[in-house]
Amino acid sequence: MDYIDKQIIDLLKKNSRLTNKEIGEEIHLTGQAVGNRVNKLIEHKIIKNFTIDVYYENTQYIRLFMNSTAFSTIERVVNNFEEIETFDKVSGQACYAIVTHFSQDRLNEFIEKISKWARYSVETVVTNKLKNES
Repeated sequence: MDYIDKQIIDLLKKNSRLTNKEIGEEIHLTGQAVGNRVNKLIEHKIIKNFTIDVYYENTQYIRLFMNSTAFSTIERVVNNFEEIETFDKVSGQACYAIVTHFSQDRLNEFIEKISKWARYSVETVVTNKLKNES
Protein backbone atom coordinates (compact mmCIF):
# COMPACT_ATOMS: atom_id res chain seq x y z
CA MET A 1 0.00 0.00 0.00
CA ASP A 2 1.48 3.31 -1.08
CA TYR A 3 0.67 6.97 -0.47
CA ILE A 4 -1.98 7.07 -3.22
CA ASP A 5 -3.75 4.04 -1.74
CA LYS A 6 -3.76 5.80 1.64
CA GLN A 7 -5.29 8.90 0.01
CA ILE A 8 -8.01 6.76 -1.57
CA ILE A 9 -8.76 5.10 1.77
CA ASP A 10 -8.89 8.45 3.56
CA LEU A 11 -11.38 9.80 1.04
CA LEU A 12 -13.52 6.66 1.25
CA LYS A 13 -13.48 6.82 5.07
CA LYS A 14 -14.92 10.33 4.86
CA ASN A 15 -17.51 9.38 2.23
CA SER A 16 -17.83 5.80 0.99
CA ARG A 17 -20.30 6.95 -1.68
CA LEU A 18 -17.67 8.82 -3.70
CA THR A 19 -17.34 7.58 -7.25
CA ASN A 20 -13.99 6.51 -8.64
CA LYS A 21 -14.11 9.58 -10.87
CA GLU A 22 -14.66 11.92 -7.89
CA ILE A 23 -11.79 10.31 -6.00
CA GLY A 24 -9.61 10.57 -9.10
CA GLU A 25 -10.31 14.29 -9.39
CA GLU A 26 -9.12 14.77 -5.79
CA ILE A 27 -5.87 12.79 -6.20
CA HIS A 28 -5.17 13.45 -9.90
CA LEU A 29 -5.87 9.95 -11.30
CA THR A 30 -8.42 8.67 -13.78
CA GLY A 31 -11.54 7.01 -12.44
CA GLN A 32 -10.37 3.75 -14.01
CA ALA A 33 -7.01 3.93 -12.21
CA VAL A 34 -8.81 4.55 -8.91
CA GLY A 35 -11.14 1.61 -9.59
CA ASN A 36 -8.16 -0.68 -10.23
CA ARG A 37 -6.51 0.41 -6.99
CA VAL A 38 -9.73 -0.03 -4.99
CA ASN A 39 -10.17 -3.53 -6.44
CA LYS A 40 -6.60 -4.45 -5.42
CA LEU A 41 -7.22 -3.08 -1.91
CA ILE A 42 -10.32 -5.27 -1.70
CA GLU A 43 -8.45 -8.33 -3.07
CA HIS A 44 -5.70 -7.87 -0.48
CA LYS A 45 -8.34 -7.49 2.26
CA ILE A 46 -7.15 -3.99 3.15
CA ILE A 47 -10.68 -2.74 2.44
CA LYS A 48 -13.14 -5.09 4.14
CA ASN A 49 -16.37 -3.31 3.26
CA PHE A 50 -17.98 0.05 2.60
CA THR A 51 -20.09 1.38 5.45
CA ILE A 52 -21.80 4.41 6.88
CA ASP A 53 -21.50 6.05 10.29
CA VAL A 54 -24.77 6.09 12.20
CA TYR A 55 -25.48 8.63 14.91
CA TYR A 56 -26.27 6.95 18.23
CA GLU A 57 -27.66 8.85 21.18
CA ASN A 58 -25.78 6.54 23.57
CA THR A 59 -22.49 4.68 23.32
CA GLN A 60 -20.92 2.52 26.01
CA TYR A 61 -17.64 0.64 26.26
CA ILE A 62 -18.15 -2.46 28.36
CA ARG A 63 -15.48 -4.85 29.60
CA LEU A 64 -16.51 -8.28 30.89
CA PHE A 65 -14.52 -10.23 33.47
CA MET A 66 -15.71 -13.84 33.64
CA ASN A 67 -16.67 -15.37 37.00
CA SER A 68 -16.83 -18.85 35.47
CA THR A 69 -15.96 -20.75 32.32
CA ALA A 70 -19.40 -20.20 30.74
CA PHE A 71 -17.88 -18.53 27.69
CA SER A 72 -20.31 -20.00 25.15
CA THR A 73 -23.27 -19.04 27.34
CA ILE A 74 -22.17 -15.42 27.77
CA GLU A 75 -21.41 -15.18 24.03
CA ARG A 76 -24.90 -16.43 23.18
CA VAL A 77 -26.52 -13.98 25.64
CA VAL A 78 -24.52 -10.97 24.41
CA ASN A 79 -25.21 -11.80 20.77
CA ASN A 80 -28.97 -11.62 21.46
CA PHE A 81 -28.79 -7.85 22.00
CA GLU A 82 -29.17 -5.84 18.79
CA GLU A 83 -27.52 -2.79 20.37
CA ILE A 84 -24.08 -4.46 20.26
CA GLU A 85 -21.75 -2.85 17.70
CA THR A 86 -18.60 -4.87 18.43
CA PHE A 87 -18.03 -7.89 20.66
CA ASP A 88 -14.41 -9.01 20.93
CA LYS A 89 -12.68 -11.65 23.02
CA VAL A 90 -9.53 -9.93 24.29
CA SER A 91 -6.34 -10.62 26.19
CA GLY A 92 -5.41 -8.63 29.27
CA GLN A 93 -7.47 -8.07 32.40
CA ALA A 94 -10.89 -8.44 30.74
CA CYS A 95 -12.16 -11.43 28.79
CA TYR A 96 -14.38 -9.41 26.42
CA ALA A 97 -14.57 -5.83 25.16
CA ILE A 98 -17.91 -4.61 23.83
CA VAL A 99 -19.07 -1.40 22.16
CA THR A 100 -22.80 -0.86 22.63
CA HIS A 101 -25.56 1.67 22.01
CA PHE A 102 -28.01 0.93 24.81
CA SER A 103 -30.73 3.15 26.22
CA GLN A 104 -30.55 3.25 30.02
CA ASP A 105 -33.36 0.70 30.40
CA ARG A 106 -31.78 -1.72 27.94
CA LEU A 107 -28.35 -1.25 29.55
CA ASN A 108 -29.88 -2.23 32.89
CA GLU A 109 -31.45 -5.30 31.28
CA PHE A 110 -28.13 -6.26 29.68
CA ILE A 111 -26.22 -5.84 32.96
CA GLU A 112 -28.78 -7.93 34.83
CA LYS A 113 -28.43 -10.78 32.31
CA ILE A 114 -24.64 -10.87 32.10
CA SER A 115 -24.15 -10.49 35.87
CA LYS A 116 -24.93 -14.20 36.25
CA TRP A 117 -21.60 -15.07 34.60
CA ALA A 118 -19.39 -11.99 34.61
CA ARG A 119 -18.34 -8.83 36.39
CA TYR A 120 -18.26 -5.74 34.21
CA SER A 121 -17.13 -2.16 33.83
CA VAL A 122 -19.14 0.35 31.80
CA GLU A 123 -17.79 3.59 30.37
CA THR A 124 -20.37 5.87 28.76
CA VAL A 125 -19.40 8.35 26.04
CA VAL A 126 -20.17 11.92 27.05
CA THR A 127 -18.69 13.74 24.02
CA ASN A 128 -16.81 12.57 20.94
CA LYS A 129 -13.57 14.57 20.82
CA LEU A 130 -12.26 13.35 17.45
CA LYS A 131 -11.49 16.49 15.45
CA ASN A 132 -13.30 15.20 12.33
CA GLU A 133 -16.49 14.27 14.19
CA SER A 134 -19.30 16.54 15.14
